[in-house]
Amino acid sequence: MAPSLRPRFPENDIVLSIKNPHRPGALGQLLTVIGTVGALIGDVTTKFVGRDHSFREVTVSVYDEEHLEIVKKAIDEKTDGEILETKDLVFERHIGGKIHSGRTRDLRRLEDLRYIYTPGVARVCLAIADEPAAARQYTNIGNSVGIFTNGTRVLGLGDIGPVAGMPVMEGKAVIYDQFVGVSATPILVDTKDPDAFIAAVEKIAPTFGGIHLEDIRTPDCFYIESELIRRLSQPVMHDDQHGTATVLLAAVLSALRLIGRSDDKSLVFAQLGLGAAGFGIARILIDYGFHVIGVDLSPQSRARLENYGGETADLDAAMSRADVVIATTGVVGLIKPEMILKGQVIFALSNPVPEIFPEEALAAGAAFAADGKSVNNALAFPGLFKAALETGASDITPEMKIAAAKAISALAEKNELVPSPFHPDVHQAVIRAVKALG
Repeated sequence: MAPSLRPRFPENDIVLSIKNPHRPGALGQLLTVIGTVGALIGDVTTKFVGRDHSFREVTVSVYDEEHLEIVKKAIDEKTDGEILETKDLVFERHIGGKIHSGRTRDLRRLEDLRYIYTPGVARVCLAIADEPAAARQYTNIGNSVGIFTNGTRVLGLGDIGPVAGMPVMEGKAVIYDQFVGVSATPILVDTKDPDAFIAAVEKIAPTFGGIHLEDIRTPDCFYIESELIRRLSQPVMHDDQHGTATVLLAAVLSALRLIGRSDDKSLVFAQLGLGAAGFGIARILIDYGFHVIGVDLSPQSRARLENYGGETADLDAAMSRADVVIATTGVVGLIKPEMILKGQVIFALSNPVPEIFPEEALAAGAAFAADGKSVNNALAFPGLFKAALETGASDITPEMKIAAAKAISALAEKNELVPSPFHPDVHQAVIRAVKALG
């Protein structure tokens, strides 16, 4: 990655197991050399100290593989240390996968087997056959979500296929389980045909209480979601649109509170980029009552926003009218400092490098600026689906998303936009707020 396209700080954490001479200054020299080639030093763990050598695990943050090789070469050439092993902490966390199918009942005695399996299970099957809604009480359907993807737009990596997207789906499943106790199962659908994808989900849908769509390219994602909402009786949500949008609305509400413009419905928003995330954001802003001007090169994308009640314009016109600018384009440097008006609020959300860095926007006169690091959709989708499952909702409505956004924003501490996903109350707050809608 070219230096100009790098994020501000190296973020790939690597553990180097190093044998180093046990003498004064050797450790200091080692750490200094690592720092001089641009790596950040994290934990330093001493594993063994002998008479002549010590063995330590040093965690370093690098930009990429090329940067790691530079670090290793510097250690080899400029110190007396010897690298014995290299471990990538991200890959270490994925070995063997991150999920497994578990049980909620134990088998300890023969009668346990008779109750949960044959012959006792037949009675429950017949009860559900007589009253299908009973499946929500007597099976896992009522607390389950299927996470469906075809891998056509995985993160910022593009069309890498469903199998390569599986680590993302497993991560979503872990989040569901840990934060709200929902059982979530990744389903990989190996087709790029939207109608074939819809048909596959429709056939499998009875397994689940909710349908979570993930990492599907535009414009297919819009058609797939609308068709599944029309055809299925359980809630369907494309998280790249609506989970992201919900958390972004929470961040917007917090930012407006910080600059003293809370609930000012006269504000004009510019949404730069109308892909899945951008269009989802534009929709929730319109649902909330704001005026939205969309910017996108695609006529189809612009027409989609206009049909939903938004306005469209070119970049310069939108920037000149907006009180709040939200960018999801992936175009590094799209927003020039001279475009920014004094007092504007700027959210440049593209990762790893935003359309403009927050400090540049603030220096150009913005009242507030943030990048995408604070907009984590893990704050929204677990509680939204849990509330929908508990209430038996057939849809996840705009009102539910707005209620979730308000609950998330309300828990933000002073000078922060949204709380951490690990905040002890945030997911239950989302669930309560959504359920309170009735």
